[in-house]
Amino acid sequence: MSSTNVGPLGTRSPGSGASGWRLACGVLLIVAGILAILMPAIAALSAVLVLGWILLIGGAIEIAYAIQTRALGHFGWKLTSGILDLVLGIAILVLPLAAVASLGLLIGAFLFVGGLSRVVLSFRARPMRGWGWVLLDGIVSILLAILIAIGWPGSSVAIIGIMVGIWLVAAGIWRIALRHAPE
Repeated sequence: MSSTNVGPLGTRSPGSGASGWRLACGVLLIVAGILAILMPAIAALSAVLVLGWILLIGGAIEIAYAIQTRALGHFGWKLTSGILDLVLGIAILVLPLAAVASLGLLIGAFLFVGGLSRVVLSFRARPMRGWGWVLLDGIVSILLAILIAIGWPGSSVAIIGIMVGIWLVAAGIWRIALRHAPE
């Protein structure tokens, strides 16, 4: 126990153990991220299954809320929203590989549209310093979208798994980097 963690009466100050927990959490997230990158199929399947359960549970709660608050108005919209979430959650849990393929295609579409918008933005910002980086970002996004489309649906597993892995590694790194930050 270091002197900075000890209070005036020899007791540990509040939050003194948080640094160790943040470090442990960060290391575990980085390890999980590396495993996800090495085993993208498991990471992709896990991600869509978690999404499916969230939608299923959220849909059930939404339906219950709609029924409970039907006198407050908008009952039909609340109920419809809950049913759609519930059905989508069930569909994802019953057909997880189709969900992975669909999610991969959706990511590709977002990359393509985002890339096109950044290419247009880069030409509009052309006199500004650094406009070429925006153009490069747009071109890379479009190329990634094309690669996803060419390899679809098989590429969906790798893309989602690797993205989950990168996200976990980044989450672990910032937790380790901020482990000494005050509570």
